[in-house]
Amino acid sequence: MRVLLLHPGAMGSSLGAVLMANGHEVRWVGAYRSEATHRRAEADGFTAMDDVATGVKGAEVVLSVCPPEFADDVARQAADAGFTGLFVDANAVSPDSARRVASTVTGAGATMVDGGIIGPPVRGDARNLLYLSGDATPVATVARLFADTPVETVVLDAPIGGASATKMAFAGWTKGSSALLLAVRAMANAEGVTVGLDHAWQTMLPHLPEQLRRAAVGSAPKAWRFEAEMGEIAATMGSVGLPTGFHEAAADVYGRLAEFRDSTDINPDDVVERLTP
Repeated sequence: MRVLLLHPGAMGSSLGAVLMANGHEVRWVGAYRSEATHRRAEADGFTAMDDVATGVKGAEVVLSVCPPEFADDVARQAADAGFTGLFVDANAVSPDSARRVASTVTGAGATMVDGGIIGPPVRGDARNLLYLSGDATPVATVARLFADTPVETVVLDAPIGGASATKMAFAGWTKGSSALLLAVRAMANAEGVTVGLDHAWQTMLPHLPEQLRRAAVGSAPKAWRFEAEMGEIAATMGSVGLPTGFHEAAADVYGRLAEFRDSTDINPDDVVERLTP
């Protein structure tokens, strides 16, 4: 099938590479994209298109993989370009956001599948999960795109919003708890009690020092994306009557780490230190 990928970031490009290896054509739009995005798309052999309007012509699928704050814009671009095929929103957004995207693209004549990605970009030996929800026939079409690949598709018996809710629940713990751990360590640093905290961790919770290191090294380069994702999780919690404050605070934590964007050599102590004024 012909797939227009919007846009080939670290995760999107890895999915596009999987689709290429599975025999599908992957297109992308280079206008206003970063040099890093151009390098990824060219390395993976995606077909460059001048603009979204050109890209959707003849494309059967649009795959939207972008930072959550841009999900609505990507959907609107596809709708404005007259796309009437299968639109897959695989972004870290709340169920309400997914339903809003669905309204945008279906209003223009497209069909929507809700997707939720859990796991790392699928490079090398890495694997991840792609949860899918929506009407059975288009969901099955998306599942076939990734058949027998490192992307394991999980079809949910749920309407649009189900896959996004699954992603929100999973990331609400993994990324939310990482933000809390970083903040707790920053508080201990500011109070000058790291020696006491380290002793308590080593005695009672010996796994936490390594968990803290992974949280700092793994989260800081992507914190610029996690900030908006925490906002989507807060909105999801609020929509079912649960407190939003956990993930609003996590959004604040990740917002303070934006300067580490795409960094490759990270000192965990620097990350923790950056959290306090």
